[in-house]
Order: sequence, then structure tokens, then C-alpha cells
Amino acid sequence: MLRFFKGETDVLVCTTIIESGLDVPNANTIIIDDAQRFGLADLYQLRGRVGRYHRQAYAYLMLPKRAVLQQAARERLTAIRKYTQLGVGFKLAMRDLEIRGAGNLLGAEQSGHIVAIGFDLYCQLMKEAVGRLRDQEVFHRREVSLNLDFLVFGFEDIEGVIAAAIPPDYVSEEDLRIELYRRLSGFRQQAEIDDFADELRDRFGPVPAIVTHMLEVARLKLLALSAGIHGIAVRDRKVLLETETGLLKMPNGKLPRLREENAEQFLEELVGIVTYHAEKRKTPVPRR
Repeated sequence: MLRFFKGETDVLVCTTIIESGLDVPNANTIIIDDAQRFGLADLYQLRGRVGRYHRQAYAYLMLPKRAVLQQAARERLTAIRKYTQLGVGFKLAMRDLEIRGAGNLLGAEQSGHIVAIGFDLYCQLMKEAVGRLRDQEVFHRREVSLNLDFLVFGFEDIEGVIAAAIPPDYVSEEDLRIELYRRLSGFRQQAEIDDFADELRDRFGPVPAIVTHMLEVARLKLLALSAGIHGIAVRDRKVLLETETGLLKMPNGKLPRLREENAEQFLEELVGIVTYHAEKRKTPVPRR
């Protein structure tokens, strides 16, 4: 090993002991034999032994010929191949947790599998279960259903209809877009949406109209929660605001109607209508 450190030999054959902090800046290639036998954390540490300098590095994961891999092994190898950029340690740890299962968090038995529902939802369910066991109030955010004939969620270019989404040409990384969607769906206050818009502007540049529409939809849902509305539908300019007690109406006793000229203005007008009912009810958006 000392000869390898000094550059007197070009190849070092060793066990996984090298994952324990070995730092050889000149090492630019690693070959991991029987890679399917290693855990995701081991593969990540072993791969990190090369590429520690300015040179391009390579990691070769060798598998037995005609080997039949177990599902977990295939998922580990797929993950280590997918996450190669800087700062992916946390993502790999989360993926490893989903592959292996989080186990029984409240008991001694360590088993389980959460890949079917995802780690975020699993933690939310665990939080609710613990709250019930402690006789604490458990908050369930009611989803507001939207059926707006002037808006679509996606990238379709339809005449007379606006789209709401975070497009790939604005945020190129798919995982990052999913994370942004997740954060946006979890906001509880209007100020959080404003801060989120400022963050997008700082990180990715001027916010395009399609993303602004997505932010306005999130704002609309929060206002609907404040007004006790669980469903919003717009059909031929007629606005249907569904509550537990029926449809909300304007002071003249009629259903609200959109009177602006185009879909862009329709969304702004709809936010104003729901804001009116939210202020009338004077109920704050529930927090966790």
C-alpha cells in the first residue's frame, strides 16, 4: 500500500478496507468485483476513493457472467449509476432507506418496506400514528379539487387555455422539479408562496408565466381552505364553489361568473372571488 501511495506501483488490489477514508489523489480508476454483493452505502464510499483530484475518474462495477440479480441488488446498482453528480449523498441515503425499508420505528423488530408509498408519505403517516397514540390532535389537510375549463396542468399549448407547471426548460433536473412540486403542495401560508417565488427567481431566473400560473393555483387552494371550499369548478364562465353545506353564492344570491376577457385574467379574477369568500368567513388556514 505504501508503494501505491508513493506512485511506485500503479495497481492496488485490496478489500473494502479502502472505503475507510483512504485518500489517494492520483487514483483515477476503481474496479469493484461482485458489485451486487455490496450495499448502496458501501458502493458510494468505494466509488468515492477515486476522482479526488482534478483528473477524470472511472468506477467499474463488475458482475458475474449470467448472474441473476435480486430486485434489491438491481435497484442499488441503478441508484449508484444514476446519482453521480456532486452533493448526492443525501439522495442516495434516502434511496437506500426506501430499498431496505425503514423498519419498525416504535419497536425492537427492524423490518419493513416503504418503497410502495415513498419516504415522505411514510413519515407523514408515522407522525399521524404517533399523534393518535399520544391523544394529540392530528391535522389532515383536505385537498381542494379543481376543474377549470380555462386551465390545464401540463405543457399543452391550447388556444384559449393557459397551462400551469414547472417546465424542464426552466428547471432541467427532474428530481428537483418533483421536490419543488412537493414543497409547493405543502405550504400553509400565502407568505410561503411569495417566498417560494422569490427563491425560484433567485435560483433559476425570471419566473415564466406557466410557473406563475402554478403559484397562483397554489394560492387559490390555500384561499379555498380558508373559505371552507373543497371543490372549485368553472364551466362556461360559471363558478361553482363547493362546500359542506352547498354552493357559495354572491351577495345578490347568484352564482359567481367570470367577466374578464381571457384565461389569464380568468385565473386572477377567480382568485379574487375566492379571496372574497375567505375574508367573509374569517377563518385562518390551518397549520400543522
